[in-house]
Amino acid sequence: MMTRSERADRTYEQLFLAKRTASPTDPEFMEILQRNIFGDVFYTGNLHNKERELITVVALATMQTLPQLKAHIGAALNVGNSPLVIREAIYQCAPFIGFPRTLNAIGVFNEVAKERNIKLPLENVGTTTEADRHEKGMAVQKKLYGDEVKKAMAALPGGYKDIVPDTLTDFCFGDFYTRDGLTVQQRELLSLVVLTALGAEKQLGAHVVGALKAGNDKETLLAAMVQAVPYTGLANAMTTINLIKEADVDNYKPIYEE
Repeated sequence: MMTRSERADRTYEQLFLAKRTASPTDPEFMEILQRNIFGDVFYTGNLHNKERELITVVALATMQTLPQLKAHIGAALNVGNSPLVIREAIYQCAPFIGFPRTLNAIGVFNEVAKERNIKLPLENVGTTTEADRHEKGMAVQKKLYGDEVKKAMAALPGGYKDIVPDTLTDFCFGDFYTRDGLTVQQRELLSLVVLTALGAEKQLGAHVVGALKAGNDKETLLAAMVQAVPYTGLANAMTTINLIKEADVDNYKPIYEE
């Protein structure tokens, strides 16, 4: 059995291809941080390091902690994620955090790519056209969420009862969930992490259900939340953990088997 420190040494080297060294200014704090993240969190649950690093990347992108994002984009590459998968994980943040913050994260990704001689731009993986983005987005949305949003927005005045739900369908699902590079199952898991980092309590319950319907199980969702704790903080993660605990898995048979 390895000690926490030994586990932290091992994980750190796998992620960053370097040995852990003591901080010259804050050795005690950094030891607490590294033993917690690399010695405990990375050994909790059923996730592979590739998945853990994608979770970390979207959490850091959401919170705009760009120096740490750069390090973890590198780590995500080091543990075997392709540049395309990492890029798609960052793109997936856009409907939730907006374009400016997503562009900041994309800028960091592009910086890492150039340092590693990864040719840009990466290939296009969009699957929709202007003519069919609504239809294809609705096909994904309806499987996961039915027509709940349409019903919820029905009381809005004028055309907004259609404009608002159609914006969600076209932008979130049509423009992003239909893209290749990540499965719907992966996109739902990462979206749940983004919403947790945002503290978006009103949306979290629906996305816990969506993540289960997309094929994730409770163990995976809980492991993702533990993975996110060092970045989002305990309060936000515990909100989602409680919603996962209360979810009735018997009512959410997976729709996507990817």
